[in-house]
Amino acid sequence: MPHAQQALGADCRLLLPGYPDVLHHLAQDGALKPASPAFGPLFGAGRIQLLTGRMPGNGMSVIAIDAPWLYRRHGNPYLAPSGLGWPDNAARFALLGWIGAHIGAGDLIAGWEPDIVHAHDWHAGLTSLYLRRHPATAARTVFTVHNMAFQGRFPLDDGSALDLREGDLTPQGIEFHGELSFIKAGLVMSDWISTVSPTYAREITGIAHGHGLDGVIRSRSDRLSGILNGIDDALWDPSADRALPVRYSLADIEAKAINRRSLLSELGLHPDPQPQQPVLAVVSRLTEQKGLDLLLSSAHALLARGIRLVVLGSGDAAMEQGFTRLALEHRGRASVTIGFDEALSHRIFGGADAIVVPSRFEPCGLTQMYGLRYGTVPIVRRVGGLADTIVDEREGSAVRPANGFVFDDASPKAIIDAIERAQAAFADGTRWRRLIEAGMQVDLSWRHAAAEYLALYQRLNPRH
Repeated sequence: MPHAQQALGADCRLLLPGYPDVLHHLAQDGALKPASPAFGPLFGAGRIQLLTGRMPGNGMSVIAIDAPWLYRRHGNPYLAPSGLGWPDNAARFALLGWIGAHIGAGDLIAGWEPDIVHAHDWHAGLTSLYLRRHPATAARTVFTVHNMAFQGRFPLDDGSALDLREGDLTPQGIEFHGELSFIKAGLVMSDWISTVSPTYAREITGIAHGHGLDGVIRSRSDRLSGILNGIDDALWDPSADRALPVRYSLADIEAKAINRRSLLSELGLHPDPQPQQPVLAVVSRLTEQKGLDLLLSSAHALLARGIRLVVLGSGDAAMEQGFTRLALEHRGRASVTIGFDEALSHRIFGGADAIVVPSRFEPCGLTQMYGLRYGTVPIVRRVGGLADTIVDEREGSAVRPANGFVFDDASPKAIIDAIERAQAAFADGTRWRRLIEAGMQVDLSWRHAAAEYLALYQRLNPRH
C-alpha cells in the first residue's frame, strides 16, 4: 500500500525492525546508510541505530531499526525455536513503537517530520500511546487491525520496563484482564482505527469477533472504518507469471487448461474423469480460524464425487496430520504439501478450478483475491473480507456480477452444499465462464485502498 500511496504523490517511509533478512536485502545495492547516531541502552538493547535503505523491487524508502540484541535472530520473527513467543517480545515491539513515536515527533530523522504515523496490528500498538504523551507533536495516528485474535498480551509487571506509567496500566488504559494489551493501546490511543475490510469493521464491534475488546471498539465506533486490502497485481498476474508453465489472460483463458493438466501431473493426481470434475485448491494456514477442520471433515465425501483436492500450507500439527492421512488414503485424488512454496502456490492458482476459503473469521483474505485474478473461482464463507469480495452465483446483479460461491454456516454440510453448487456450475461451461470473467475483471490492486487512506489522512491532518 505505501508504494501505491507514493504513486499518488505521498512521501511514505516504512519503519521495520532490523531482522537479519531485512538488513540483508536492504543492503543488496549498497545503499544502507546510517540515519541517526547510535544510541542506547533502551528496552534491553545496548546499541540502537536507525539505517535507511530502499525496498528491493519498488524502491520504497525504508527505515530499519538496527538493534542486534533484540532483532538479530534468524527464523521466525515472533517465535523462539521452542515454538513459543520470544520471552522479550514485549521489549522488542515496545522499541518499534517508541521509535515510531519519536520519528513521528520529528525527533530522530533529520529533515523529515511526518503528518501521519500509521501503525499496523499489536506489534506497533504502543506507537500511539507514546505519541499521545507528547501533545506538541502535530502528527496524527492511524491504527489498523489486521486480526483481532492476535493481541500482544504480556504480564502487567513488564510495564515499568517499557516506559509505561501507572495511568497506562488501568482498564481505562491498556490493561486487559490483568495483562498488558498492545492491541488495546492502538485501539484506545490512536486518532483513528481502521480494519482491512468493511464487513470486518462491523464484525469486531460484536462479541463473536471482538475477542473481548468489542466494548472498546464500540466506544470508538465514530472513529472506525473498514478499508479493503488489495493485492500486488504485478506479482499476481497470470499473463506475466513466470512460475506458470503457460501464461494466460482473460482473452486467452483456454490456456489455463494447460496449467491445469501440468498441475495434476506434477502432484501425481489422476487425469480428468468423465464427466470432468473440478480441481479444488487450498493455500492457507491449516488452522481452525481458516475453517479447514470443517473441510477436512467433508473431504472424504467430496473426493468420492470425483473431485480432486490440492492443499498447500502448514499450521496445527493435528490438522497437518489429518490432511496428510487424507492424501495417503486418496492417492491420485488428493495432494497435500505441508509447508510453503511460493512458486507452487502460483502454479496452484494457475491450474486449479476453484479455491476454497471456509474461514470461521477472515479480516480480509488474500487467497480469494488471487483466485479471482487467476480465474480460479472462490468458494468462501460469508465473513469479513470474503463477504466484501465474493458475490454468490445466486445473488449477482448488473452492479455486482456473481464471481463465486458463498455459504453461511460454519459446518461440513454448508461446505458440501456450496461445492456441489460449484460442481453443477462447472458442468455448465457457460455458467463457469461467466464467473471467471466477472472475477478476472475486478480491479484488486492497492490503488483504491491507497486513495481511501490518503483521504483519511487529509481529514485527520489537513496541513497540506
